[in-house]
Amino acid sequence: MERVTLAFPADDVVHRHPLTVRITDMNYGRHLGHDALVSLLHEARSNALAALALKEWDMGGLVSVVADLAIQYQSEARFPDALSVETAIPDASGKALTVYHRVLKADTQTPVATARLNLLLLDPKTGRPVTIPSAVRQALASARQS
Repeated sequence: MERVTLAFPADDVVHRHPLTVRITDMNYGRHLGHDALVSLLHEARSNALAALALKEWDMGGLVSVVADLAIQYQSEARFPDALSVETAIPDASGKALTVYHRVLKADTQTPVATARLNLLLLDPKTGRPVTIPSAVRQALASARQS
């Protein structure tokens, strides 16, 4: 079986967000379910962008959509585990931002999952992909420097 292997770019971390596994996040295997993990990643990404004064629906006047998502599961998380989600966004170019998330157990720093997704930026009037605005690139660059 071929597995996805992702390298998390630790030098590009722009935000860390605490989360807790809720009872409703559990699946029949008695651990954090895939659908719940995707929702937790979305919440962490929204908070990371908000910390940069950006919103998924207003990225310098553009909207963003998830073009693809890959997740590498590394360990199980269960209710009521405290988690920390690190968000890293490497240098942006072209029409998409590559966003990485690393989900860690807060107490042991054990990796739960690493995810990579591409946020495609679209013109809200035409729905067509457009180049990342300089204001978005600058916000990301300043977050990586701090």
